[in-house]
Amino acid sequence: MSSSPLATSLDVEPRPGSPAILRVDSPGNAASWAAEHRESLRAQVTEHGALVVRGLRLRDADRAGAVFAELAGVLMTEREAFAPREPLGPGLYSSTAWPANQPMCMHHELSYTLEVPGLMLFACLSAPDEGGATAVADAEEVLKALPAGLTERFEREGWLLTRSYNDEIGASLAESFGTEDRGEIERYCRSHAIDFHWQPDGSLRTEQRRSAVVRHPLTGRRCWFNQIAFLNEWTLAPEVREYLVDEYGADGLPFNTRYGAGTPIGEDVVQLLNATYEKHTRREPWQAGDLLLVDNIRTAHSREPFTGERQVVVGMAEPQRLADGCPTPEASER
Repeated sequence: MSSSPLATSLDVEPRPGSPAILRVDSPGNAASWAAEHRESLRAQVTEHGALVVRGLRLRDADRAGAVFAELAGVLMTEREAFAPREPLGPGLYSSTAWPANQPMCMHHELSYTLEVPGLMLFACLSAPDEGGATAVADAEEVLKALPAGLTERFEREGWLLTRSYNDEIGASLAESFGTEDRGEIERYCRSHAIDFHWQPDGSLRTEQRRSAVVRHPLTGRRCWFNQIAFLNEWTLAPEVREYLVDEYGADGLPFNTRYGAGTPIGEDVVQLLNATYEKHTRREPWQAGDLLLVDNIRTAHSREPFTGERQVVVGMAEPQRLADGCPTPEASER
């Protein structure tokens, strides 16, 4: 993709193995600086898929939130979260609660929803001692690198996310749907193409079928866009998977993924997906005050294991309803 005039107005440093990085000289008012350079920054994200901005000194949530608002306008309220976050302001959240010693493998945020964030914004208030990078991978390149037979199957069938809500693992009903009212939850599910089943113990199980490959709404390029590997049982640490299967049964895991027709996905396929992501991973260790902007459709992101105190705040913006985001049997037969 050729650079636009806006994309070249900032001195961005593209580097192999790392996201593109822009170093700035600590503006006194980071939000005003972000407002002034908003179009150039967004052009850089379109150009590179992800951009680290270093030097804004985003050391507290208010300063980060002000920058997010100038760059993206109104931030999205998260729905269908798979794990808890702490709300820090309108559309501003802590990073997902996840064990520090366990990786969060590559994924596209909320790729299982009908309205997905087009832009992810991250700010590092305090950096970990070791590890903890929010790494990125180009979804166009990942799609090209995967075996054609596998991607063609997923393109035909889509992928299926199954969830079993409980009071112990993952997000609660209130955290995921914004309410515990059964009627409201059922209305949400019906309007968002989610099949739901209330269990005898009062818990909820859901299934939703989504596309694994979509066209980017701006570039038209095909992207591997999903959370097939991240939310699959075979990505879990073996001891965690064993515990969850013993506790909830193979069909009652808090979350799992399948082929769109409902067939289980083999461990070998999940390992292949994660290995392909790893070959295309770019990472830059966090420094306190960093800003990271990610095109959520073109670029997957992860969170690597870490030690020490890591505080990263997150915003989601530019909601997109992808024309090919929810496959139908009729579309699969064409």
